[in-house]
Amino acid sequence: MATPTDQNFLDYKTAEKKALEIVAAMRTASPRAADIELALLVAIFELHKGSLPAETVGAIVQGHLKQIIPHYASKMPAGK
Repeated sequence: MATPTDQNFLDYKTAEKKALEIVAAMRTASPRAADIELALLVAIFELHKGSLPAETVGAIVQGHLKQIIPHYASKMPAGK
């Protein structure tokens, strides 16, 4: 049986897989990365709509970015 931490990670991986499927589908709707980026950010704000102020949602997003940027920095070409 998974520990709560293990289960949280498994839940995250399930959500991540679904998010990547959504991104793949979105690429068929628009070839422009900016359109997809903006739509995904709007979705994050909609996720928290009515429960958190917009400024708090923005801070949450920035905190997540600070954690994942180092992971992707070594995997992406400079300038991309």
